[in-house]
Amino acid sequence: MRRKIFRGVVVLAVLGLAFLGWAVWMSGILHRSAPESRQVASSVPSAAAVASQKAWAEPRFASVIARGEYLARAGDCVACHTMRGGAPYAGGLATPTPFGLLYSPNITPDKQYGIGNWTEDEFWRAMHDGIAPGNKLLYPVFPFTHFTKISRPDVDAIFAYLRSLPPAAQPNHPNEMPFPFNQRSTLVFWRALFFRAGEFKPDPKQSPEWNRGAYLVEGLGHCGMCHSSFNALGATDKNAQLAGGLIPIQRWYAPALNSGAEVGLGDWTNDELAQFLKTGVSVRGATYGPMSDVVFHSMQYLSEPDLQAIATYLRAQPALVSPGDVQKIEVSPQLAAELAQQGRQIYVNHCAECHQLNGRGVGEQYPPLAGNPSIAMQPGTNAIRMVLLGGFQPGTKGNPRPYSMPPFAQMLNDHDVAAVVTYIRQAWGNNAPAVSPSVVTRFRQVPE
Repeated sequence: MRRKIFRGVVVLAVLGLAFLGWAVWMSGILHRSAPESRQVASSVPSAAAVASQKAWAEPRFASVIARGEYLARAGDCVACHTMRGGAPYAGGLATPTPFGLLYSPNITPDKQYGIGNWTEDEFWRAMHDGIAPGNKLLYPVFPFTHFTKISRPDVDAIFAYLRSLPPAAQPNHPNEMPFPFNQRSTLVFWRALFFRAGEFKPDPKQSPEWNRGAYLVEGLGHCGMCHSSFNALGATDKNAQLAGGLIPIQRWYAPALNSGAEVGLGDWTNDELAQFLKTGVSVRGATYGPMSDVVFHSMQYLSEPDLQAIATYLRAQPALVSPGDVQKIEVSPQLAAELAQQGRQIYVNHCAECHQLNGRGVGEQYPPLAGNPSIAMQPGTNAIRMVLLGGFQPGTKGNPRPYSMPPFAQMLNDHDVAAVVTYIRQAWGNNAPAVSPSVVTRFRQVPE
């Protein structure tokens, strides 16, 4: 009975917030925040949009477009705004969230479905304020909370690059979200709680390299969108930025990037970290899961100075305690011992040929498991998913023929997976808790 009453109160509260949000919307507060030069996009191109499109096509803007392409790669824009088999930047990629399914929009210069009628001011407002033409509040799955830090010249350069692309007449797919999350007016309150617009401000106490790294990590790279935990309303925890967290729905664990936690970036050199980001491999390990896509679409194209700047900034971060949003299931000492013993034989049969009996791997082809911090992270989420789904390194200029790990989901049952993961987490000096078969069962049911 109490649970029903509680649910009723929650529903009424949400409805009340939605109504109040609608009232705020209608009051014109958002309209008054728009830049004076803003023109609402329509089916007829505005004079400013036509002038802008012609201007960016001139040869004298080639360097601006080239810079915009570089910045768009740094922001990994193509990864979200391109569906499998679709035209680049034409949108349509489905992103599952706890609040429903959202589809990325078309950002090619198509005048009907894309941003062909947008002005520079409108694009700036979307990036900086998270508001599209027509006072349309954008869902924070689009990382405007990070992009707000990007400078106006850089935003204009990205816009110039996007306007130089071939237009793709691909209609935008409507989002699939239940009420009340499909009411954009409710975002007024989310924004009031979790968003403050503002460009990046360099820290005068830090070096230019550190500040450049901060600009890329906090702004364009939006690293905190994965490497931080989320609260119940889908906002990242500002008190635990880069302290690691589970990626919603995908359920990969993005490790902490602060220097003293989990992957221990403080022990890496700048060159090691820069190589890892550029190629996806290093003597310390290899990328896998969503990070492989980031390296493939974005990191491998960054300049060496920018990679070094990112490394400098990340390695200087103070260690924060992970918020602990990963559910831990204790395993009894007896079961842990049984799993480790059984896991050793499974490892010998299926894993040792590549990773070696001593767990040290082979160069950059087969990553080491001994002393690998990603193996020891709680509660073994990524190791479980790697065994189930396999691991795929990105093909990069620095690693054009990557090695991959086959999936074992069809070959090993949940107990077997728990056993081999427990073994590698406790062998060769690794010292991490055992993994429960019930945890494997839970992650086997998670989509890739």
